[in-house]
Amino acid sequence: MRIEIWSDVVCPWCYVGKRRLESALAGFEHADDVEVVYRSFELDPSAPRHGEELSTGVLARKYGRSEDEMRDMQQQLIELAAQDGLDFKLFETVHTNTVDAHRVLHLALETGGALQRDLKEALLAAYFTHARNVGDHDVLTEVAVATGLDETRVREVLAGTDYAEAVAADIAQARAYGATGVPFFVVDRRYGVSGAQPAAVFSQLLEQAWSESHPALQTVGGDAEACGPDGCAI
Repeated sequence: MRIEIWSDVVCPWCYVGKRRLESALAGFEHADDVEVVYRSFELDPSAPRHGEELSTGVLARKYGRSEDEMRDMQQQLIELAAQDGLDFKLFETVHTNTVDAHRVLHLALETGGALQRDLKEALLAAYFTHARNVGDHDVLTEVAVATGLDETRVREVLAGTDYAEAVAADIAQARAYGATGVPFFVVDRRYGVSGAQPAAVFSQLLEQAWSESHPALQTVGGDAEACGPDGCAI
């Protein structure tokens, strides 16, 4: 079974949704046979590269709120995320472009699926629990190398445009699926789930998708005469 997850590394609900899916997978009998792949989605393609402005003010303007109102909303999310074991530093995060982070994630995917999953976790943690600027090339390089990527190759990717087309293709596919926000989960290209659903919803999805892709044999007619491993009783 393959689960593709469209998300952004500066999306708090993507981190919460990731944790909830992982909780569901922890109790799923066939978890070892599930492949998780992360797909690119940019919440704000117009965000500045190496942004420095705190996210609170940017979000307040975007949604027509005062900064105090936005901080109250962020505090509610901080408390909710804590229920899933996440320690968000939302008041300290900066508004920054994420296309380069997605390009490095595609490099990691090409290198190995497990490496991409490790890098995704590391980038989310860097942004949300350590309030690091994941649009900064030095930060991206440090996190990627610590995860296991080759430093020279990472710097080559960041200095050019490698994987830009792959990022654009992911975003186009999300639109084709009708996804207008993230996280967006697609199982075996047959089932789609939008948002950071409760772990119980993901558990139900996993069981349904597995049973439909691995149907149990239905027998009819009951027992009748047959030969077995010891021969035929005639």
